[in-house]
Amino acid sequence: MHVVLVAPEIPQNTGSIGRLCVATGTTLHLVEPLGYVIDDKHLRRAGLDYWPHVDLVRHASWEAFGAARPAGRLLCFAARSPRRYTEVAYRPDDLLVFGGESKGLPTSIRCENADRLLGIPIASPHVRSLNLATSVAIVLFEALRQQGAV
Repeated sequence: MHVVLVAPEIPQNTGSIGRLCVATGTTLHLVEPLGYVIDDKHLRRAGLDYWPHVDLVRHASWEAFGAARPAGRLLCFAARSPRRYTEVAYRPDDLLVFGGESKGLPTSIRCENADRLLGIPIASPHVRSLNLATSVAIVLFEALRQQGAV
């Protein structure tokens, strides 16, 4: 499994996601631009002493990610997508793609992957989206559950 964060902005979220990736044996891909410096103290604090153990791959851009990405199916996640994250049969080589906290996935990525765009249902009209780290955890654990890994 791979978690791909496109232009993440909040170091604490990335630190928490990094910790989650270590716990689940998942590779973390960071696609620049990042909204922080990778050695940011907040990133280290959220990742605690786990950060050195993150299987981390950095990419200078979405295009660079596309050129270097491992084989596997891209599954993209966006708030309010009509197709639910539970409506897919996950595979071990899937790449789970999430956008940054304030803007989500860029429109170009959403459009080129419209047939693989999934979301987490939100019942309240008062909530625009879920926290990025929470969203990654929900989706990743569903994917691993389906594979019998958790």
